[in-house]
Amino acid sequence: MNKHKEIHFEISERKILLRIFDIISVLFSLYIVSTVFDFSYFGFSKTNFYWTIVLGLYLIIIGSIFEMYNLQVASSQYQVIKSIILTSSTTVLVYLLTPIYTPVLPSNRIQILIFFISIFLALFSWRMIYVRFFASNRFSKKVILICDNDQVKELVSGLESADPHCKVLGFVNSDSSNETKLNNVQNITIDGLQKFVKENSISEIVIASQKTDGITVTLYNQLIHLLENGYIIREYTQVYESITQRIPVQYVSRDFYRYFPFSRSNQNHFYILIIRFLEIIISIIGLAFGLVLIPMVILGNLIGNRGKLFYTQERVGKNGQVFEIIKFRTMVKNAETNGAVFATSNDTRITPFGKILRKSRIDEFPQFYNILKGEMAVIGPRPERPVFVNEIAASMPFYETRHVIKPGLTGWAQVNYSYGETIEDSLIKLQYDLYYIKHRSLFLDFNIMFKTLSTVLFYRGQ
Repeated sequence: MNKHKEIHFEISERKILLRIFDIISVLFSLYIVSTVFDFSYFGFSKTNFYWTIVLGLYLIIIGSIFEMYNLQVASSQYQVIKSIILTSSTTVLVYLLTPIYTPVLPSNRIQILIFFISIFLALFSWRMIYVRFFASNRFSKKVILICDNDQVKELVSGLESADPHCKVLGFVNSDSSNETKLNNVQNITIDGLQKFVKENSISEIVIASQKTDGITVTLYNQLIHLLENGYIIREYTQVYESITQRIPVQYVSRDFYRYFPFSRSNQNHFYILIIRFLEIIISIIGLAFGLVLIPMVILGNLIGNRGKLFYTQERVGKNGQVFEIIKFRTMVKNAETNGAVFATSNDTRITPFGKILRKSRIDEFPQFYNILKGEMAVIGPRPERPVFVNEIAASMPFYETRHVIKPGLTGWAQVNYSYGETIEDSLIKLQYDLYYIKHRSLFLDFNIMFKTLSTVLFYRGQ
């Protein structure tokens, strides 16, 4: 049995740890304050136990919106301070404005200040402990790759960029080509594999080789011996999917459908009925809000765009059916006189006022009409233009799979990745779209909604 394996946290474990200790630290802080000081707004009692439940729910929901559980943010001292300020301020404000489920507003305003300071200091203290201790190298996951020589750089980059606590220490070359040399990533011989694993307290061995003859009998026996001694051995596509939350279509190749069982929610009539009901409500609210914004958009359009207010364009929907999407216009007139091209992050065709509409996502509001008509969903892969669909599908496997569900106003790819300016970008966005189709559920839908709110609040629209 492996007795020398160091403790590490998986991504899901870190997120659970953050949520639990956020709530514990805040409640403990409020308990100390109510005991030591003259603080009566928030008290602990058997009759008012639901106050603590509501506060905990607010913390988790609002913290999700302000990226408190994004591991890249949580591991950065400066980024997490910004999230703490926004989360504690918004939580206190929302908590004070819902006195039906929370204590009655205090008559003494100093009570509100104490309440805010208690929550802020609790989150700040706990999160600084997390950054300095739990996010340090002592709890990183040390990994060895078994892969083909030409895969090493991409695999190392993919794993370490997706999980800030994952560290690839070495790799076993499973083909006979020349060795690749990377800084801080050691090339391990098959005979030296067990020794390296034990000396470096490796947490996980990931097999990513696409050549079956690369797993020799000697290497196979070494892996079996390590497995018997308690070391974790996993296949790369499973690791990649769990860490990056996207489907690695470039590695599953012809075995795609073996790795990609469709979500049962796609055929679950009850789920579809609930989603459609929510879409109608959301689209009505969105259109009503859009009507309120129209005077401002008309004025900005007259000054900054000087063209038609609305813009329609053909897009590919469910089952490959083409429909006309409607948006507030953000580009100059005759923007595509030379043919269709991908929009870019610094596209010169986008007007100054158009940039404001795109960054704030206001340009998307007319699409609630498409949702009301049933041509689009609130959540799903973004609809692409027919000319680009044909171009991308010709060079990219499985692209048409995006069309098994309705396209969405927002989606898993939109909240996790920025512009799709190239075919390579489209591949990454496809991976996210396929992950959504595979794991589609109400939980994932709400997760996307929270991330979309973060995108709007942090002005990260496209």
